[in-house]
Amino acid sequence: MSSELDIGGMRIPGRVLTAPMTGVSDLPFRRAASRLGAAYVATEMVACELLASGRPDVVRRAAVGDGLPLTVIQLVGRRAEWMAKGAKMAEAAGADIVDINMGCPAKDVTGGLSGSALMRDLDLAERLIDATVTATARPVTLKMRLGWDDASRNAPELAARAQALGVKAITVHGRTRQQFYGGRADWRAVAAVKAAVDVPVIVNGDIVDAVSAREALAQSGADAVMIGRGAYGRPWIARAIETALAGGGEMREPDLEERLAIVLEHLADSVRFYGEKSGVKIFRKHLGWYVENAPVPASATERRAAKARLCRLAEAHAVERGLEALWRGDNLALAA
Repeated sequence: MSSELDIGGMRIPGRVLTAPMTGVSDLPFRRAASRLGAAYVATEMVACELLASGRPDVVRRAAVGDGLPLTVIQLVGRRAEWMAKGAKMAEAAGADIVDINMGCPAKDVTGGLSGSALMRDLDLAERLIDATVTATARPVTLKMRLGWDDASRNAPELAARAQALGVKAITVHGRTRQQFYGGRADWRAVAAVKAAVDVPVIVNGDIVDAVSAREALAQSGADAVMIGRGAYGRPWIARAIETALAGGGEMREPDLEERLAIVLEHLADSVRFYGEKSGVKIFRKHLGWYVENAPVPASATERRAAKARLCRLAEAHAVERGLEALWRGDNLALAA
């Protein structure tokens, strides 16, 4: 299998992609992952109608920054005219690839007939895809689930329709919408999508290390994998898996010193991007995941206690000192 992926003429130097994640894959996270070797990191999901209205928080989700090797902006919507406008705005903002979300299971998204709700109306989904593809010169990709529920696993049909309209790659999360994130992702079911199209297919769901990546590729026959929740507190995960897949060995995680440098730079970038008050507050979710995944302290109970203390801090320099104390194993200093 090739170590590269071609999406509509756009060369991706790897086959381990990092998913669009609302509240996670903001610009500081994407920069951190890119610095650590991720070949593809998508933006948070961007609502087209709100993007076009210029709402600041939505515009910020689509933020494009210097130093990113690739910019993938994911759009969600339910009206063709807004999808078209969103695609044009994404291209103007510097998107290399425009991704359409038809997989989000959240009730506030599906309740508005967007995300995975569109898998219940393939004719509407087709109109939205057509409007997006027609509006931009950039490659358009599609992210979906297996279907709305087990009685309507129609991902192969939607994928075939999308390819016919000009979509250049398909990502499939191996669950139905009704499963949300419960149970196990069905990687074997993604093989039916692979059989239905000629464009690259990317398998997503429960891929957290090299072992699960190899198994997902073997069961699905997909061309690449996409990492979602496995990247929480591990922005290095895509490159680590990529290296393990290429070398056939085990995945290497950063050592203690490397992790601390990663966390501190991510925190500093969050503060630069959002400002001190918001930057520290928004970073807390990442901080919690970094601490949960840290190899110190050895006790999970102590890590949870450290996380609670660190996430109460409101100033960046205090978080830095607390992290350094935690990494040294100085629990007294951390508690002070």
